[in-house]
Amino acid sequence: MKKNRTQSEDASISFLDVICCGFGAIVLLMMITRTMPPHSLEQAVPEEGRVADLQAALFEIRGETTVLNRDMTVKQEQLSEYLEKIAILTQQFNAMAAAMNDSGGEEDERSSELEKLLAARQSMTEEMERLLQDKEIQNKDLVGGIPVDSEYIVFIIDTSGSMQSAAWRKVIDEVVATLDVYPNVKGIQVLNDMGDYMFRQYRDRWIPDTPERRTAIVRSLRTWRPFSNSSPVEGIDAAIRSFYDENKKISLYVFGDDFTGGSVARVVTAVDRLNRERRDGERRVRIHAIGFPVYYMGQRAQPESSIRFAALMRELTWRNGGTFVGLNGL
Repeated sequence: MKKNRTQSEDASISFLDVICCGFGAIVLLMMITRTMPPHSLEQAVPEEGRVADLQAALFEIRGETTVLNRDMTVKQEQLSEYLEKIAILTQQFNAMAAAMNDSGGEEDERSSELEKLLAARQSMTEEMERLLQDKEIQNKDLVGGIPVDSEYIVFIIDTSGSMQSAAWRKVIDEVVATLDVYPNVKGIQVLNDMGDYMFRQYRDRWIPDTPERRTAIVRSLRTWRPFSNSSPVEGIDAAIRSFYDENKKISLYVFGDDFTGGSVARVVTAVDRLNRERRDGERRVRIHAIGFPVYYMGQRAQPESSIRFAALMRELTWRNGGTFVGLNGL
């Protein structure tokens, strides 16, 4: 009887072991299958959509980059073509300058052309303005491309050593020729490139236009030696500030051979601020310029200061209604 009780107790314990193991297995399976929360599965779908959007944006950026690279390549090719054209034109200009310097007859021919250029009469008189006031006609009376409709003229002359030693006789000739273009004006003035007056008694006022005054100007030029820094900026500034009058037609004539000042662009901007346009679109004063090839004669290399003078005067005259003339001989 005692033996049967022991066997039944062993069977009960074994059954409990089986039940516990099965229940533990179920718990273990549940733990394994719930490693990711349900809401994580719900968030997986939007994350995949975001990745697709980022890939699409990446492809779009790559496409734009390809287009920009293609455009840049085209621009670089165009720039190379422009640089090549500039080099060719520079060589042609140098060859023409050398040919003109080597030809002795060219100087006389050029002098004759300048005399014709500066031989016209002053045209825009008050009577012509009265006759044309009812007509929409813009006066284009030019002498070799130089407007000669001004009633007042100001000479701004470079008095540096290079001009004095190599080009002064030609300077006097050009002053005389320019005065011949204007046989009758209301006022004349002569300054050097630093803004110093030839006749101090006429400082800030006009010299009367008489045959005696014209003769005195030419005579004084032969011995006029004020200091110069080879930069016409100061003279232009002084002339515009001192003589601008909205009711007067004024022309500046800048004579020089080089420009040793600062930035060309800075000078152009400063003159633009000073010589503003009037309501009719015209500038306060016209600016003309004549370049004297002092450093070009007998030299193979072109000095940078002469090139900068030509660049400055070309831009100033174009912006201010004038003309730049570069002489090819002295």
